[in-house]
Amino acid sequence: MTETGKKPVVEMRSITKQFLDLVANRSIDFTLFPGEICALLGENGAGKTTLMNILFGYYACDGGKIFIRGEKAELSCPRDAISRGVGMIHQHFTLVPSQSVLENIIIGSEMAKGFFLDLKSAKDTLLELQERFGLHIDPEAKIWTLSVGEQQRVEILKALYRDVEILIMDEPTAVLAPSEISDLFRTLQALAQEGKSIVFISHKLKEVMAIADRIVVLRGGEVVAERKTGDTNLRELANLMVGRDVIERITKKELPPGEPVLELRNLTVRNDKGLEAVKDITLTVRKNEICGIAGVSGNGQRELADVLFGIREPEKGTIKINGTVFHCGSPESAVKLGMARIPEDRIGTGLMMDLSVEENLILEVHASGNFHNRGLLNFNKIHQFCDELIKAYSIMTSGRDAVTKSLSGGNLQKVILARELAGKPSIIVASQPTRGLDVGAMEYIHQRILQEKERGAGIILISEDLDEILVLSDRVVVMYEGQIMGDVRSEQASREQIGLWMSGVKK
Repeated sequence: MTETGKKPVVEMRSITKQFLDLVANRSIDFTLFPGEICALLGENGAGKTTLMNILFGYYACDGGKIFIRGEKAELSCPRDAISRGVGMIHQHFTLVPSQSVLENIIIGSEMAKGFFLDLKSAKDTLLELQERFGLHIDPEAKIWTLSVGEQQRVEILKALYRDVEILIMDEPTAVLAPSEISDLFRTLQALAQEGKSIVFISHKLKEVMAIADRIVVLRGGEVVAERKTGDTNLRELANLMVGRDVIERITKKELPPGEPVLELRNLTVRNDKGLEAVKDITLTVRKNEICGIAGVSGNGQRELADVLFGIREPEKGTIKINGTVFHCGSPESAVKLGMARIPEDRIGTGLMMDLSVEENLILEVHASGNFHNRGLLNFNKIHQFCDELIKAYSIMTSGRDAVTKSLSGGNLQKVILARELAGKPSIIVASQPTRGLDVGAMEYIHQRILQEKERGAGIILISEDLDEILVLSDRVVVMYEGQIMGDVRSEQASREQIGLWMSGVKK
């Protein structure tokens, strides 16, 4: 809806940013107009978040100039950006859980009379903003009591309270239920109608097509395309992002479910705070089946994955892996029974980043007799094993001796897949397997998961990406507050029903 003749509110000219030998932004020109929603697309590492961090004052650019409303802007810190009407909401919120909505919103703002905060004026301003933009929420509510969607509303109100006219949103739908995404889109459209300018960073192409007026595509730190939403389509955008044709639709083979490989009976698990995170769950997963676990983050999915892999003890209930009762002694015990896990935090718990690629690939098998010769490690066999995995999984690395932290996000995930699937497990727990990955890496991971199903594995796919759940799964199970709210075959699933279950509404 950008009109010819409108003056831009933001002009970034020839922006360059380099981190050591990595050029994150290379002479980028970016323009934002009043009242528009502009999507910024690109693969993981394309430079889009770096570019917006420069606009928000987190990073100083190494070259180029920034103009806001026609005036040259020197942005040395976020406060400089905020003072010029620029706000940024990150994927991971910056709220203080123990404080109220109102307290979080006024933190760092100038709303004081003498030495005291003028809470009445602050609350009046907040209520006016809520009414104006339809962002209703109790100002006295503690942050920890709010849903993820409600917390995001607080972040938006916090930006509006500071008179932000330019709002940057980094992957804003990543942790939202479908109904919350609809609410967010209505809010963004209301903001744009009032003349505010939105930068929407996302890898979800369907959402970008639904919300954006204009789309800017980055690849390799450069702008490769700019399109009006009405002049493009999903295939073109995906191709522009990765520089090649990509598969948009995944064809999964319908296979008859086999015998049970995982059986949960009345399983209850407590979280780190001692509260029940998984409540009396009963679930069976069979051979040749992908069981998708959908739900907003924080509804027991992480604790479920932990207990299945022996990291956490259940409060009560039983787990059977391939007919054998699993006593949750250790991950090693789970592996021996045929379990593999793709953890949601690939860097924190999936890999040892300072070790070599080879060392990470043999973490679970180095003690195997296959790699020993008279009590000593057989390095020739280890080298051969790792070289075969690197080739089979197309891991882009300088070699097996490369330090793992030098790899991209997609290749880190390939290392985990190669290690976990090498033993041909009968049950796989995949938690957020494509989080933070670009479209090309996502395509690869999805194909590998489907191949494992066709091989005969039973798979639990835990994901906050509903598209991923619906595309890959044979069954969809929805968790809410630690309970199973619904269980439906994927071909019979509707987004509306799943969205209701994710919000705690059971019909």
